[in-house]
Amino acid sequence: MRRPLLAALLAVLAALFGVSAAAAAGSISAPIDQGVRVSLPAGARDVMIGNPAIADITVVDSRTAVIQGRAYGVTNLIVVDARGRTILNSQVAVSAPDVNRVSVYRGPSGGNAVPHVANYACAGRCERTPMPGETEIEYNRYSIGFNAYAMRAAEARRAMGGAAPSP
Repeated sequence: MRRPLLAALLAVLAALFGVSAAAAAGSISAPIDQGVRVSLPAGARDVMIGNPAIADITVVDSRTAVIQGRAYGVTNLIVVDARGRTILNSQVAVSAPDVNRVSVYRGPSGGNAVPHVANYACAGRCERTPMPGETEIEYNRYSIGFNAYAMRAAEARRAMGGAAPSP
């Protein structure tokens, strides 16, 4: 019985302080290196990410955006209307994917020694994928191939006359 009373009280307080219910929205979970579709509230004019090193956003249309997880961490998404009022302020948490991923830990579980971590993306078969959190030597050993692939793809797009983002 108290919940409807609490909801009504929160709605009145929100109206008094000029904050919409959408401004108090919950968090958004975005896996690293993946996009998540987000519905924007009506009246959205400006869309911002607090820390673009953690997540990036692409506005698709007036009602849809896609958040891209860039690095592990937490930031926020802010949406402002034409009058400059915040109509959405949500936390964005970028974390590891929940499915099709395996991390193998080898080494000591305590003390000062750092365990060896190897990450794999699995879909049909598992392939080694470097992820932040691995030792620098292992990360660099496997990330060189991924970075070289991205640079070759960008060069191919440029050669075909398409615009290519810098790697």
